Amino acid sequence: MFGFTEDQIAQFGLTFGVSAFMLYMVFIIFQLARESKAGKFGAFVLFLALGFGLVGFAAKGLIKYFMSGISE
Repeated sequence: MFGFTEDQIAQFGLTFGVSAFMLYMVFIIFQLARESKAGKFGAFVLFLALGFGLVGFAAKGLIKYFMSGISE
């Protein structure tokens, strides 16, 4: 499709699609904190608890990147 291979399209979707989805999830957490009137500490707890999964997913990608560089 448009001169791109399936692998290139999948890589683009994984990089930019998942990144956009993660930014959207941060926006959802912000909206949840604002609408619930959680205050500063409550918003911090929401971002800490719900954002921890996002940090773990990003860390997994970095760990895989660095581990593949070492083993080759």
